[in-house]
Amino acid sequence: MSEPHIAAKHPAEVKLEEGKTYAWCACGHSKSQPFCDGSHKTTDFRPMVFKAEKTETAYLCQCKHSHNKPFCDGTHKSL
Repeated sequence: MSEPHIAAKHPAEVKLEEGKTYAWCACGHSKSQPFCDGSHKTTDFRPMVFKAEKTETAYLCQCKHSHNKPFCDGTHKSL
């Protein structure tokens, strides 16, 4: 599998709503970072679909290398 495109080297602060389903961009090419806009269709990647467990502010990975996807774990600091 190819490497994802690094969309940014910082997390995206987003407001998640409990019970709502989100599609996190795994390829890094979406123009709607950190969420999927379908740009992955020309790649080997697929979005990560997840449901928010609670309403909260979250920090989603934009470097696409987090070990806790879709959430930022600070990996961008070493890229």
